[in-house]
Amino acid sequence: MSPTLTTKLQPGTPAPDFTLQDAQGRETALADYRGKNVIVYFYPKAATPGCTTEACDFRDSLASLQGKGYEVIGVSPDEPEALAGFTGDFSLTFPLLSDPDHEVALAYGAWGEKLVNGEITEGLVRSTVVVDPEGNVVLAQYQVKADGHVAALKDALGI
Repeated sequence: MSPTLTTKLQPGTPAPDFTLQDAQGRETALADYRGKNVIVYFYPKAATPGCTTEACDFRDSLASLQGKGYEVIGVSPDEPEALAGFTGDFSLTFPLLSDPDHEVALAYGAWGEKLVNGEITEGLVRSTVVVDPEGNVVLAQYQVKADGHVAALKDALGI
């Protein structure tokens, strides 16, 4: 395996722009969120245990996050059809976006080597980036755990 080197984003730097398809095949761009704070979280695979835990935590915290001015977007390598099933099965009310070529994950530093079941593999690294209304990175967290991540993120944001 030849590792893909990614650069982790740093607070104060511009967040890379992107346009991806959502679960219904509609295009959604980061630029659509200018003027708002947005939490962009990257997860490996829809409907797997950890990803379901994290997505449901974001769903259950969405009202409090939005009440403090934060929108949520989930990004994974899944195709829109898989995202549609995931959204429907778990009543997810925020956009899930398809990044099948992992170009956005690479741009955000969320793709690279990770340890899975004792083996080093290359893939999506569970990560969260908070972007301010001007499109700059406020917070970037990598190698986060699915369980408890949303609560820790809310603490870090003072929510």
